[in-house]
Amino acid sequence: MKILLIEPAKAPLTIGGEDVFIYEPLALEYVAAGVSGDHDVRILDMRLEKDLEGTFKHFSPDVVGITSYTVHVNTVKKLFEKLKGWNHKVLTVVGGHHATMVPEDFLSPFIDLIVMGEGVFTFKEIIARFEKKEGFDGIAGVAITKKDRLIKIPSPNTTNLDAFPFPDRRLTAKYRRDYYSEWMKPLASMRTSKGCPYRCRFCAQWKLAEGRYLKRNPERVVEELAGLEEKNVFFADDESLFDSQRMKNLAGLIKDAGIKKQYFLYGRSDTIVRNPKLLEMWRKIGLERVFVGFEFLKDEDLNYIRKSSTTNDNEKAIKILQDLDVEIYASFILRQEFNKSDFRAIRDYCRDLKLSLVSFAVLTPLPGTDLYEEVKPQLLTHNYDYFDFIHTLLPTTLPLKQFYEEYYQLYKKAIPLHKQFLVALRRFPLREILPLIKKGNRVLNQLKNAYRDY
Repeated sequence: MKILLIEPAKAPLTIGGEDVFIYEPLALEYVAAGVSGDHDVRILDMRLEKDLEGTFKHFSPDVVGITSYTVHVNTVKKLFEKLKGWNHKVLTVVGGHHATMVPEDFLSPFIDLIVMGEGVFTFKEIIARFEKKEGFDGIAGVAITKKDRLIKIPSPNTTNLDAFPFPDRRLTAKYRRDYYSEWMKPLASMRTSKGCPYRCRFCAQWKLAEGRYLKRNPERVVEELAGLEEKNVFFADDESLFDSQRMKNLAGLIKDAGIKKQYFLYGRSDTIVRNPKLLEMWRKIGLERVFVGFEFLKDEDLNYIRKSSTTNDNEKAIKILQDLDVEIYASFILRQEFNKSDFRAIRDYCRDLKLSLVSFAVLTPLPGTDLYEEVKPQLLTHNYDYFDFIHTLLPTTLPLKQFYEEYYQLYKKAIPLHKQFLVALRRFPLREILPLIKKGNRVLNQLKNAYRDY
């Protein structure tokens, strides 16, 4: 049987996405691993390869599966409509984060099945039934449309991450040199854990894991890591450092195995502050960068989103990472209530603490989060193309044009221009700097003019 799995591209209106970074489609590689031994499976990464029609007609798949975050919902539904138009007999399956949180959004005559939760074993069962020409009733983790109504069978509670096969990275071989995050290119991704014990108001990841923190066996992680060709590795965990003993064991195993890589992972500021020696251990085996969601400069704002960390934690974490010469990918959130002085305060904060890489996201109530349920009546739009963390979904205190001018200037001035240039010279080949500047300016101009999209 022929199976085509698709990673969708962003919508034209959406800002950011693959214009800023492209991570490998790990979820599709996992799903593919469950069926590729028995079937002809291909992955089409539409962020890098646009010819869906040519691929579809040349490959002629029996089944097409597409993954979707919230920002991709409209795009994915349009893709399924095209696919059914080319061949109404093809079995169409949607999965991913948004399908898990709000499967009702994929009620469509062009979508046959909706997969909720971890899709590896669910998709394998779908393919087995389809091959035998059996029905799909009763498959755990599947939602089916019947008479304009969605019949949902709850997803099984998967707690053993080691039960999953290794992702089938052979299927992304032709794309792998193009997966990157800033200077880390090519960049491989792998999962070592799932879930988060915290309850942030703006995040749904803890709900996907039902509040648990699930961990893979460190020996399995090292086995998979040893098979990666890329020098740069991103740990696609919700929070990699939470279980400090696990990470100490993993670091020891990596060192003993003689694996030489450069690592990029997520870490909370309070976790970093509690475990400076752990960060030192990881620095010695190749930790290059940590993404830290500092979020806000005021504890009252951190309390509002239930972050459970403090501004004091943030400043201590910055000091720890800077002393270790670990690059900080600092992430901040902009509230719609911010005025000019708030934007200026963030700019000064970044400069005073000598940050060299920052991102700023507008507070975004994603479906499935507690925040979304609280503010849903206030949303300016329900068009998912706007759910990109750049377009505001809530009314701003400043006029929209002024809000986005301040937002634009924040990116321009939070890191001094000479420092941006020196960092680029140190991190990027000379031939890449001019294209990098041009791409960055293009995205920034989109941001500056985002108010026009309303």
